[in-house]
Amino acid sequence: MNKISPKKLLNSKWTAVSPLNKEKHFIIIEVEYDEDAAVVSCLIEAVMSKCSTQIYWPDLKDTQQWVQGWK
Repeated sequence: MNKISPKKLLNSKWTAVSPLNKEKHFIIIEVEYDEDAAVVSCLIEAVMSKCSTQIYWPDLKDTQQWVQGWK
């Protein structure tokens, strides 16, 4: 299980265990918080194609799907 601090989520780097659309390396480009400092939404961007996608950020904790950093 990856440890993630919601405060350090922005600009963090991730590697998809199973490449998504032939892309493997991603970066968090936008994080939206509510008034209680809880994450409301998170936008992840592929490094090569610059395509961005909304992601359910707790999925990043699953080591079967994501590895923290670029591997």
